[in-house]
Amino acid sequence: MSLSRSDFQVISDWITPNSSVLDLGCGNGELLSELSNSLGVSGYGIEIDDKNISQCIKAGINVIQRDLDLGLSDFDEDSFDFVILSMTLQASNYPHRLLSEMLRVGTEGIVTFPNFGNISSRIQLGFGGRMPITRTLPLEWYNTTNIHLCTLKDFEELCEKLDIEILERRAVSHSNKTGPGLKLFPNLFGEIALYRFRSKAIDSN
Repeated sequence: MSLSRSDFQVISDWITPNSSVLDLGCGNGELLSELSNSLGVSGYGIEIDDKNISQCIKAGINVIQRDLDLGLSDFDEDSFDFVILSMTLQASNYPHRLLSEMLRVGTEGIVTFPNFGNISSRIQLGFGGRMPITRTLPLEWYNTTNIHLCTLKDFEELCEKLDIEILERRAVSHSNKTGPGLKLFPNLFGEIALYRFRSKAIDSN
């Protein structure tokens, strides 16, 4: 599978073949298209941008235009095997509500987001005294869509409050590289955080 983004590569490893998937903030539908072609998944994308929706339709992706801050009321409980939210959590007005909604309509959730605890961000804040600009956070503070930036520790604490069980965690560089530093200190060296999770209410047996 050849995918343009490093978090897409990891997500594809976590998806079960022939499963049902809901991709929130699906963009141009690249991920859903690849998952469909390589793993036989079926499902929907949710997107708000008109241009991206047009590209999804041209690619044959089932897409619904909706603001994620309004929730996922279009879908019943347990409608999907996986609900994906890639590099969009930080742009949500209500990330805690969105995570809960993901696990209402899906058995498992997959989230990826830029790690604000990365060493590059810490250096720019600590020594430069300015909001950081990195490969995963490329925009200025005044024109970015990111309103709820967080670190790996922040996200894990939120999961604990929401009774969410983390099944897998991975931290990667922007180019999807791993190394001893990333494995030992993921919150310091990881540029992108990736989590697979489910509700603690689900019986593990």
